[in-house]
Amino acid sequence: MVHVLRHGEVHNPDQILYGRLPGFRLSELGVQMAKAAAQGLAEREIVHVVASPLERAQQTAEPIAAQFGLPVGVDERLIESANWFEGKKVSPGDGSFRDPRNWWVLRDPVTPSWGEAYRAIAERMFAAVHAARVAAEGREAVLVSHQLPIWTLRRYVERKRLWHDPRKRQCGLASLTSFHFDGAKVVGIGYSEPAAHLIALSATARTAKGA
Repeated sequence: MVHVLRHGEVHNPDQILYGRLPGFRLSELGVQMAKAAAQGLAEREIVHVVASPLERAQQTAEPIAAQFGLPVGVDERLIESANWFEGKKVSPGDGSFRDPRNWWVLRDPVTPSWGEAYRAIAERMFAAVHAARVAAEGREAVLVSHQLPIWTLRRYVERKRLWHDPRKRQCGLASLTSFHFDGAKVVGIGYSEPAAHLIALSATARTAKGA
């Protein structure tokens, strides 16, 4: 089994879309979420832990790796998707999507035109999952990534169209999307929120700006 974990809440006082920008680390609440995720996996047979190179993902992986006495590996394929709006304040209702200066960037929601292609995201994430499955050798692995890549991966595995309404993603902070395998074939997908009791306290969850 391969568990794909979204990182915890990030310290983002300016409420920007931080994407791949360096320096965005977990908030104090995010650190608690990472610990809750580790506790949620305590009874699992985890033998392999890998994370996106971004700070927030590495931090989220640390308590899990420590719990099982493992190092935290880095896989670039788990990184957040590239986005033209990176570094900008963008949220529903703030006028960004009605600004004519942004219309060219927003012209194609299917690919999408404002960032990395959904197909490219799905394929790199799927490759990372299979690499982790092999590394775990019949036991379990944890990969720490970001909301959009995880949700795109899930839709890809479920053979659903990759473009979607971001408001309908089932991928909360510090949530686990777990892929069950029979050999090399995915035979089931599970979802859990070990930090659900903390999400209600999260500013990221309330403003929907987490990544």
